[in-house]
Amino acid sequence: MSNLNGTYILDTAHTAVGFVARHAMVTKVRGKFDEFDAKVVVDTDNPANTSATATIKTASVNTGNADRDGHVKGEDFFDVEKFPEMTFTATSFDIKDEKAGTVTGDLTIKGTTKPVTLDVEIFGVEEDPFGNTRIGFEAATEINRKDFGIDFQAPLGSGGVLVSDKIKIEIEGSGIKEA
Repeated sequence: MSNLNGTYILDTAHTAVGFVARHAMVTKVRGKFDEFDAKVVVDTDNPANTSATATIKTASVNTGNADRDGHVKGEDFFDVEKFPEMTFTATSFDIKDEKAGTVTGDLTIKGTTKPVTLDVEIFGVEEDPFGNTRIGFEAATEINRKDFGIDFQAPLGSGGVLVSDKIKIEIEGSGIKEA
């Protein structure tokens, strides 16, 4: 598994950091963040040396609808003026093999930090036509937004709610190995 070892910087041009929420209990709304950075150090020989950090600019949220984006940036959701970033810092790794594992870490949104575990699927390491060594992966988890102080809600006539408490976080990533 040593071919995974190295320090990788997320390639923002080939990475998507997104989320999925249920809207009005009948459909899904997808969003993404356009500004983020992350660094991952992989050491399969000594997992204690493995680390990962990520920072996401909350004002870069993009759901494809300007009115909704304005609401999501406001105090009801991300409150981007007061909390311009959300962060993730890994605390442990369970590398099952070269293709899968989990990463547990501290996710901070709106000043609240909670542990989350991401299921990670690794697609491999490859040299691109420009001489860069790349790692490709997907990672996913589910959080309860209320755990992070995002508790806006509007009741529906049916007894349901406008925005689901459970939010799926999905990352499709490409990292470039530092020389």
